[in-house]
Amino acid sequence: MSHDLSLAQSHAFQLARTLMVPVTLFQVDGEFGVMPSDELDDADVVVIHEYDPHQYGPAH
Repeated sequence: MSHDLSLAQSHAFQLARTLMVPVTLFQVDGEFGVMPSDELDDADVVVIHEYDPHQYGPAH
């Protein structure tokens, strides 16, 4: 968990690209977390953004 949104966003994007699965950036109790979207089932979190590695084009 992180208190820094920009750091959490960067980690979420990199995790999605590494695992090649959608990951969700969420907030709970003032902290940000990242996990694969299919594992997120808790209704007590605020979803910030879902990163899908298949939506983005190649780096070059």
